[in-house]
Amino acid sequence: MTLEMIVRPGLEGVIALDTRMSHIDGMAGELTISGFALEEIAGQATFEEMVYLLWYDRLPTADELALFSEKLASKRDLAQPTLDVLRASADKKLSIMDALRMAAGTLSLYTTSDSLQDGAEVAVATFPTIVSAYWRLLNGDDPIAPRQDLSHAGNYLYMLDGEIPTPDRERAINTYLNTVIEHGLNASTFTARVIIATHSDMISAMVGAIGALKGPLHGGAPGPALDMVFEIGTPDKAETVIRAKLDAGERLMGFGHRVYKVRDPRADVLGTEAKRFFAEGDQQDLYALAMHVEKTAIALLEEYKPDHKLQTNVEFYTALILHGIGLPVDLFSPTFAVARVGGWTAHALEHINDGLRIIRPRAGYSGEFNRAWQAMTDR
Repeated sequence: MTLEMIVRPGLEGVIALDTRMSHIDGMAGELTISGFALEEIAGQATFEEMVYLLWYDRLPTADELALFSEKLASKRDLAQPTLDVLRASADKKLSIMDALRMAAGTLSLYTTSDSLQDGAEVAVATFPTIVSAYWRLLNGDDPIAPRQDLSHAGNYLYMLDGEIPTPDRERAINTYLNTVIEHGLNASTFTARVIIATHSDMISAMVGAIGALKGPLHGGAPGPALDMVFEIGTPDKAETVIRAKLDAGERLMGFGHRVYKVRDPRADVLGTEAKRFFAEGDQQDLYALAMHVEKTAIALLEEYKPDHKLQTNVEFYTALILHGIGLPVDLFSPTFAVARVGGWTAHALEHINDGLRIIRPRAGYSGEFNRAWQAMTDR
């Protein structure tokens, strides 16, 4: 077998292209976003700044950020055809990810040209509006029109419940969006690049990415990580419950990661934000319980699986943060899409702007050869 014919199932370990978007060091537990360590930027930048950084490879000046934010805010509204799709989806009680996928397909109506940049702006601007509008329709409420005077993160929360978010809630959701906006050549990002590499349009690439993210083996569901915390209920039950799960061979949701062989750096960033967010208010007991569950889980994983070095991953703190700011579990994955569309569009723009080739891997053949044709009467 020649080197060219070596099969890598799932393209594991194959480097398909170079990108400036992010670098993941799974052994060191490090994530670099366009030159910045994640922990250096996620808690300080606005989401608009993160998108600008990914699209243009630098941070904007104050004037540039103001113009960029204004442009995105001006594209938040949904036209009637999109709302009609969302209403029809709500009538059938479809999942939010299904509704987002179908509504995203209507966004070609919003683009004024074949410009990839225009498509990217429309996608980033409208994803929060689509998700929030559908959530309200699904619960029997009318959608809330976006406001242009609120930040991207703040407006998303406002459209969900009609309340201007407190600075703490806005900061928490903004930090979450920044933390998960980009993460290498994952399945949904790869899908977006495969589509855009054919010189298709930006909206088609985004619809494909949503389809990939919807799959549970990629998008997953952070909710179960918090389910275990609620199941435990009080700190004194943590060891008993977790030990029983491990004895039964169950996986502890929120711990371990395919890429990171040490602690997930995104968990560190969200852990820092959670500590700040839960420092005051009526949810301090939940935070204390979650911290005890995390400590107990890590200790027992070391006991049961000492060779695996399983540490807290991003799902654990995602569930804690999003629950803390008032989002129901059904909104966890769609909110992830609201963030990751920034990375998807950045990869698509990079692929075309850098003149990269169409993505066309080969497949090994496992079928038969030299079959003889049989007439219908002989089969």
